Amino acid sequence: MSLLQRTVKLVLATVLAIGLADWAGLAYTTSAGIIAILSVLDTRRSSFKIARQRFLSALMALAIASFLFATLGFGLPVIALYMALYVPLAYRFGLESGIPPITVLVLHLYLEKSIAMSWLWNELALFLIGAGVALVLNLYMPSKQKEIDAYHTKVEEQLKAILLRFHEFLLKGDGTNEGVLIDELDEVLSQAQNLVYLDHNNHLFHQTNYQVHYFDMRMDQSKLLRQMAINVNSCHLESRESVILAHLFHETAQQLSQENPAKTLLDDISDFRELFRQRPLPQSRDEFETRAVLFQLLNDMERFIQLKVDFYEEYQNS
Repeated sequence: MSLLQRTVKLVLATVLAIGLADWAGLAYTTSAGIIAILSVLDTRRSSFKIARQRFLSALMALAIASFLFATLGFGLPVIALYMALYVPLAYRFGLESGIPPITVLVLHLYLEKSIAMSWLWNELALFLIGAGVALVLNLYMPSKQKEIDAYHTKVEEQLKAILLRFHEFLLKGDGTNEGVLIDELDEVLSQAQNLVYLDHNNHLFHQTNYQVHYFDMRMDQSKLLRQMAINVNSCHLESRESVILAHLFHETAQQLSQENPAKTLLDDISDFRELFRQRPLPQSRDEFETRAVLFQLLNDMERFIQLKVDFYEEYQNS
């Protein structure tokens, strides 16, 4: 939610809540505005969750206060006793978000020295109006889809750049800053995950985990790339196997897409593995170590691609 959107919602929530409370003939109507302000949150789901918690908190607080005021009177020590009972119970049942606003409502009873039904209804109505106005306003949440789509494109471009850097290194020995590219990718993925979790919590019904799982899948791929970067940098000998693997990196980079099922790449890996087996055995220790690293890279690429294949098969109709 942008600063402008939040400002507009807070202004509308405050004015509408106080106006409705005035229209209903309630006392202490500004409290409805305060409750409305506190109830305007960043997502629909969090708004409904907090509203529910505060409603239950209000029922508990008013019940405790009414009992104490009825039996012990309206002295200041009774307020202390009320707090001593209410606060631990609110935390015990996960209703602590209601402590500040609901205690304000209880203090109205203390000031009026009354627990008459009319006053209890007045306090409950203030809460319902304030929270209700905030919930209605929070039903409008701007779509994040354009921002999410932009992150899809950016992530795929960075993945492509990293794979092409691996390709260049295996062919030319130039790949010294792929670690920087992976750090940048991780930062973008972190931002994307924060955005999709926020958007996910704005859908109360008919929601899927597609976007969440997509960026989680890309994060898992990034972890593999970081390990692969270490292995790529340890390949110092030119070999036919290096050229073969460089071709796989290039092909994977060219086929990077949200919609691409990537299954054909798994077939390519099977073919490359068979080529590796048919190549002549290494003639020196350095050749042997290089061959082992290249084979490990091939296995890591298989896992890299399999992550996308598994994701595509789960969400191919999304």
